[in-house]
Amino acid sequence: MDELALTLIELGAVVFCLGLLARLAGRIGMSPIPLYLVGGLFFGAGGLMKLEGIQSFAHLSGEIGVILLLLMLGLEYSAPELVTGMRRSWQGGVLDLVLNFLPGAALALMLGWGGVGAMVMGGVTYISSSGIAAKVITDLGRIGNRETPVVLSILVFEDLTMAIYLPILTATLAGISFLEGMLTVAISLAVVTVVLAVALRHGHHVSKAVHSENSEVFLLNLLGAALLVAGLAAALQVSAAVGAFMLGIAISGATADSATRILEPLRDLFAAIFFVAFGLNTDPTSIPPVLGWALVLAVVTTATKVVTGVWAAWRAGIARPGRFRAGAALIARGEFSIVIAGLAVASGAVSGELAALATAYVLIMAILGPLGARYVEPVLKKFSRPATPEAVRA
Repeated sequence: MDELALTLIELGAVVFCLGLLARLAGRIGMSPIPLYLVGGLFFGAGGLMKLEGIQSFAHLSGEIGVILLLLMLGLEYSAPELVTGMRRSWQGGVLDLVLNFLPGAALALMLGWGGVGAMVMGGVTYISSSGIAAKVITDLGRIGNRETPVVLSILVFEDLTMAIYLPILTATLAGISFLEGMLTVAISLAVVTVVLAVALRHGHHVSKAVHSENSEVFLLNLLGAALLVAGLAAALQVSAAVGAFMLGIAISGATADSATRILEPLRDLFAAIFFVAFGLNTDPTSIPPVLGWALVLAVVTTATKVVTGVWAAWRAGIARPGRFRAGAALIARGEFSIVIAGLAVASGAVSGELAALATAYVLIMAILGPLGARYVEPVLKKFSRPATPEAVRA
């Protein structure tokens, strides 16, 4: 069959099935993300039927999906709100780093993968999935909740940490000098600082540059600017997601409101393809041998993420339900964790078992995260005992 015809058939079938899965998820009252991931597993490497024609398209579309998710999350907040949130929540970010880096690093050392393996697995278990978290918060209608800025601050802290971690990891895997690694880190930090300063001082100019009364022109300006900024950020060793988020922060006022409305359908399409692409690239046969260790890590790091969110939300004066919603929103791991493992395996510096463990772990957490965020509140209500008259009087 002609290659173009095959690609169109596979793409059409995938998108149509995404619609069916989203409808099913809506009927049972859950996020469609786990269904997208499992659907990708069935039709990826080692699945029931491998889709050959859409691999490259799915990869690029998935990257665009993450960019749009973070862009639209950034549109919900102004630069002063972000800075204030970071000042209030940096302690939570540090706690997050300590609690969630150590389990992966400790397991790698225990399995005999050495210091490099510990550095890699620590990063895999540390970083939450900004894309999944953004999708879950949107799907559950929690953008306006009091705990959402706390979650956002921790996610941004993680992404900024990645701006330091990834260059150091890349330098370690490549065996380059300490000074070269530090230069890469300095460039990353400088880029993030400059972008944030532009958002704080000149955000109105950015809004004016992309705004148009013509919806077609507005959409092209927004999408072009998002991809351009994300690409430049990635080229300068900063997360593309951070670049897109910072652009969203810089756009404010009525322009931000209009941008949210016009981008929403596009975001939903590309975000769905991102989660399917993740499943397509996962070989189910590599999971069983490391499933036990992946489950152990999942249990431990689910608890540590919840503790992080609860503590950070408590520091912000948020009530008990909001604290646990914040913790549950941070559970999912995803795109960054896979990138970290992929860099390590491609370098030949770590065991191939590490990639299988990372894949199994991320898949579990990518499914557990949306489910935990969806059901944390009903579970809390179920196990919360109503106050007795004696307790009320006391």
